[in-house]
Amino acid sequence: MHRLALALAAASLPTFAFAQAAGPQTPATLEASADAALTDDVLAWDFVEGITTEVGPRQAGTEAEKRGRDWAVAWLNANGFANVADEPFEMDTWVRGTETAEIVSPYPQPFHVAALGTSASTGNRGITAEVVEFDSVAALQAAPEGSLKGKIAYISNNMTPTQDGSQYGFAGPARWVGAGIAASKGAVASVIKSVGTDYHRNPHVGGTSFPEGVKPIPAGALSNPDAANLERMFDRAGDTPITMKLVLTPRDLGTTTSGNVVGEIVGRDPSLPPVLVACHIDSWDLGTGAIDDGAGCGIVAAAAKHAAAAGQPLRTIRVLMAGAEETGLWGSEAYSKAHIDEPIAVGLESDFGADRIWKFESNFAKSNPDLHKRIAAAVARFGVSTGTGVATGGADINIVRDQNGAIIDLSQDGTRYFDLHHTPDDTLDKIDPEQLRQNVAVWTQVVGLLANEPGPIKGQ
Repeated sequence: MHRLALALAAASLPTFAFAQAAGPQTPATLEASADAALTDDVLAWDFVEGITTEVGPRQAGTEAEKRGRDWAVAWLNANGFANVADEPFEMDTWVRGTETAEIVSPYPQPFHVAALGTSASTGNRGITAEVVEFDSVAALQAAPEGSLKGKIAYISNNMTPTQDGSQYGFAGPARWVGAGIAASKGAVASVIKSVGTDYHRNPHVGGTSFPEGVKPIPAGALSNPDAANLERMFDRAGDTPITMKLVLTPRDLGTTTSGNVVGEIVGRDPSLPPVLVACHIDSWDLGTGAIDDGAGCGIVAAAAKHAAAAGQPLRTIRVLMAGAEETGLWGSEAYSKAHIDEPIAVGLESDFGADRIWKFESNFAKSNPDLHKRIAAAVARFGVSTGTGVATGGADINIVRDQNGAIIDLSQDGTRYFDLHHTPDDTLDKIDPEQLRQNVAVWTQVVGLLANEPGPIKGQ
């Protein structure tokens, strides 16, 4: 039998009864559970291996995402979580179609391209037009109004690898807003150098946006080697126009249903606000959603289980596997809207791959310095430093920010993350099991401490 079939069968069994404890868990007991995760954890791997093998890509709002949610519900039930549910919400859904790009003149050859989310269609015949080069979004913004009429805008970036992923904020606007700016200046289409740090011939996809009142245009991402080739063409061609034929035929499906998958480790005192651990269950469609964000969901769910293995926690640990994150944070916003009146003690998210956690930060270093210091001391043995910044949390914990609540960031090493992000290379083989186990161990330690904290946990 496949793992999902086994999980579905197991889901009908009685919920696992977590060990009761007479009082707060001792650090030694929790430390032992975290250490066990460091050496022999299989739960996180089981989750990410299973969902990538049995479901694969899980684009938001599609039937594939629904299969992913069903799989996750079955897995949580089979692993003893309580109050497991798929909470539906409605969203606008876009899917890709045919995608080709070729230089027509002066150096004819094909390029690898993929449409960006919310891109308009070129129609089956495509668009053939002169390409105008911009080395940055700032250069595009400086172009005169109407100067791109009838042309295709090409927008470059200079993203480089960093441990903290900060270059995404520097290079990301080429994807996030480039097409909208180009459209406002009259462009018939736009293409960007992929926002990524690899040199595989794989485009990096992701969403783009158009300002209110600006009609969407076809928008694509070129693989980085093709973008580099195009830039060499501009250098070589001089005043000779470069002409591209672009075919992108995505479709809007209209309103479809997505959902948030939730499950709980029920605490001894239901009157205390829960600890929220989050990830997102959807993925872009080119890879199988292993690092983004199957691994994150495996990490948070495994950590909840390991923390409970030290004894039933004082507070409930709530797992949120948000739907439709990639196409606009639909699930995070829907969860906040539905549960805003239910206080959350503290929120954490895992959505940056599966490489080693290297830094801890909170937003309560001043408002609750004792708890902040205890967490910092507890994770130091895993090679995790304490940063000086203020945690802001990830995309899937909007509810905590909306409540002005406590937030923790457990920063993963992002040096190679943007080699894989939103590409066909986002597959299971890219996950290092040893580094995945370190994530689970750190998360177990932190979640266990938070779930057994009797006093108030408040953001600053």
